[in-house]
Amino acid sequence: MGRGKIEIKKIENSTNRQVTYSKRRTGIMKKAKELTVLCDAEVSLIMFSSTRKLSEFISPSTSVKKIFDRYQQVTGKQLWQHHYEKMQENLNKLKDVNNNLRREIRQRKGDDDLDDLNIQELRDLEQNMEKSVKAVRDRKFHVICTQTDTSKKKIKNLQETHKFLLCELDQIELGSHFESSSFGLANRSSHEFAFRFQPSTPNLQEGR
Repeated sequence: MGRGKIEIKKIENSTNRQVTYSKRRTGIMKKAKELTVLCDAEVSLIMFSSTRKLSEFISPSTSVKKIFDRYQQVTGKQLWQHHYEKMQENLNKLKDVNNNLRREIRQRKGDDDLDDLNIQELRDLEQNMEKSVKAVRDRKFHVICTQTDTSKKKIKNLQETHKFLLCELDQIELGSHFESSSFGLANRSSHEFAFRFQPSTPNLQEGR
């Protein structure tokens, strides 16, 4: 008894749909490899599942780019034309922006591009330059104030360190003076003690 035909329509059950995709994908990949080996065919196979997962096969003797280039030659279709036109359009916009910026720089420098400006454009340029000068000046004053505050803090720290070292030096000198004074008093007391307790022996010769 032969197998019944399967109706070709979307499988509603997501699990069954994924299982069927995995099985048939394996079979298609196998057939693509067989065609490459048996028939020396150049095969490029690209598949995306419903979950956007990519599966691909390309014959070892070629590349995806070569396949697309040959496809364009045979069919006459330009696969990259739309993409190329968008890139060209974007490039032209960037060129215009670059030219305008260069022109503005030359105008701010006072080059020959000023000759083409009318009175209103010259006024606008003057106002823009005044705003730029004000911004630079404000930034300069901010940097100066910041550096001044930092220098003041450094000077204050150095003064405090200097004051502390002077106090330390005074304490060291005071301690040395006290030690030397105590040593002198001790020597003087010992001499006086020795002088007071010397035995006073009578002069025997005077008694004779």
